[in-house]
Amino acid sequence: MNCVRCGRPEAPALTRRPVRGPLGIEIQEEICADCWAEWQKVEVMVMNELRLNFMDPDSQKVLKQHMREVLFHGGTGASGAPGAIPIG
Repeated sequence: MNCVRCGRPEAPALTRRPVRGPLGIEIQEEICADCWAEWQKVEVMVMNELRLNFMDPDSQKVLKQHMREVLFHGGTGASGAPGAIPIG
């Protein structure tokens, strides 16, 4: 697999979709397991920093935006960091 985030052609592929729907398919096809693991660490920081409630649909949208930024655009996902999505 050639991961679009890290660019490694030998990167380990995800063995299953990490999220439901079309986004899950896109991630499984284009993001390696290592980059997904990195996102999972960043995800916790984003949720804590922005005080997101995972049950709230608006919070889910914000988290999904950060996920796309980190996985497909090389951002860090943390507010104020390079490549982060502005909040507010």
